[in-house]
Order: sequence, then C-alpha cells, then structure tokens
Amino acid sequence: MKNEDHERTMPARPPLAGRVLAASMLFAAWCAAPAAHAAGHFDVDDAGTLDPGQCQYETWWGRSGVEPATVFHIGPACRVGPVELGLNLDRTSVAGVHAVTGGPQLKWNFYGPAADAPLSAAVSMGAVFDLKRGGRAGGQFVVPVTWRPLESLQLHANFGADWASGTGARTSRVGAAAEWALNDTVSFIAERNRASTVWTSRIGGRFSFTPLISLDVSASRTGPRHVRGVAVGLNHEFTWK
Repeated sequence: MKNEDHERTMPARPPLAGRVLAASMLFAAWCAAPAAHAAGHFDVDDAGTLDPGQCQYETWWGRSGVEPATVFHIGPACRVGPVELGLNLDRTSVAGVHAVTGGPQLKWNFYGPAADAPLSAAVSMGAVFDLKRGGRAGGQFVVPVTWRPLESLQLHANFGADWASGTGARTSRVGAAAEWALNDTVSFIAERNRASTVWTSRIGGRFSFTPLISLDVSASRTGPRHVRGVAVGLNHEFTWK
C-alpha cells in the first residue's frame, strides 16, 4: 500500500549534473590510475609479473549504477628486463558524458619472483592523463603482496595511494583478496578494496580457455549505498621473442 504523505515528502530527483557527479564518484576507484587494472578488472592486484619474453593484453567492460556509468579498458604489457611495462587506456561514460584517460605503468617483483613462491612482493606505479580535457596528471603507487598457503589458494594484499587526475588530490588505497583454484580451468576470487575513500566488495571467477587465454566475470557492490556493478574481461598472454 502506498503512503501518500511519504511520497509528497520524497526529495525530487537530483539534476543531471548531480547524477553525473554521483556516478563519477562511484567510478573514481576504478579510474583513478592505470595500475589498478593490473589484475584484469579486479581491484586488488597480485605480486606476480610476466615471465621474460612474454606480453599480454587485458581488455574489459564494466557497468555500475542505474544511470548507468560504464567503462571500457584495454591494457597491453610486456616484460622488459626485470620489470613489466604496460600502457592503459580507459573510456568512461556517465549520463552521456564521456572521458578518455591513459598512461604508462611499471611493475617490479622484488621478492619471490618464482611463480610458485610461497611469499612474493612487488611495487606497481603508473600515471594517468585525461586525453580529452588535459589538466594535471594523476597516478598511483601500490605494493602488492601475495601469500600462497596452499597450492590452490592465494591471498593478496595491497597498500598504496592514488593521486586523482585534474586535482592531484591524494587518497590511500588498501585491499585484500582471496583466489582459490578449483582446477586448472576455473578459479574463484573475492576481494574488498578501498580507493578514493570508497569501499568496494567484489566476487567473481576466472575461466581459462587455454593456459594463456582467460575470461574474467564479476559482480560488485560499492559505497554506503551498495551500488551494484558487473564486469567482464578477456586476458591473453603471448610470446614476443
């Protein structure tokens, strides 16, 4: 049964500018800096890097909110000497307003570089530029740590900071994730991450078609309003020499 008095006191729908700002805040954690995408569309990165002579590209699409806000990402990367170098490009759309950002990324595993190392750690850093509107560049610095208590289980933790493009405002980044391999084909991932003052919970899976090609899917809830989102991505690793 409808409550007419309640309906009369409900606030009017916010104007377009307000909805664009609110939706943009939801995507701040996703688009603050390119290094956030190092683990596909998942927010919490692992400490691993590509093997020498290997390259990969990651591409994914995500949607969040009712309006909705969407993002498309593509990011190639290659192992160059002791580090992994990448380039990230993102196109975001919120209520008909579009933004294109991009920038370089560097990742170095300084402890436990072997694929089966029980404990490993890395540093990941990158810059992001607004390619349509210019302004001050943003960036990110993160320390990913991975612990493998079991052959089928990996636990990841991230500690670092983001600098927002345009303003340069600094916010802390922290997150944790668990990745469990059911078999060689299917893995499940659950994570909790805080970026740009917003918490996001995400659960999903990774499905490997071959040892070098995989598909990621996930569902998320962001912020105090628990705004729901979905994302799907494709990862392909290959040899360049």
